[in-house]
Amino acid sequence: MSGHSKWSQIKHKKALTDKKRGQVFSKLSRLITLAAKKGTDPKSNPSLAQAIGNAKVVNMPNENIERAIKKVSEKNQDQPEELLVDALGPGGIALKIKAITDNRNRTMAEIKKILTEHNSKLVQPGSLAWMFNKSITVEPTIQKQIDQLFEALDDQDEVEDVVSNLES
Repeated sequence: MSGHSKWSQIKHKKALTDKKRGQVFSKLSRLITLAAKKGTDPKSNPSLAQAIGNAKVVNMPNENIERAIKKVSEKNQDQPEELLVDALGPGGIALKIKAITDNRNRTMAEIKKILTEHNSKLVQPGSLAWMFNKSITVEPTIQKQIDQLFEALDDQDEVEDVVSNLES
């Protein structure tokens, strides 16, 4: 019966939910900081107002929101930037990956590693734009590989969004 206490189960579930919540807060914080570059007043900056609204939907503390906005005014801080990556995924699907990072080289290396591990590769920016006009379908075995790739990219903190030409 050892190791089967109710507290042990609750502790593990709480650790998982806290980790996921922290990842969401980190992504939203980077979005707020990026939007605040265009102006720190949400009344005159609609992208900042939207980012703050998204943060409030998931109950992000006001202190975290204010800290993310203040990062823009700190000159010695590394400022986040948007990184757009094009890739060719399993089954020949086209991917557009958007990341927000303060270290472009590290993030590119991490994304490239994830793509390599999931039978995908980087391509020249803009070279797959024509593929987004075709919605494509794939067989179930390829779909499983694609789902694993999307999950791995979602787990990477700095990846903000992934768009594909996969028919849903």
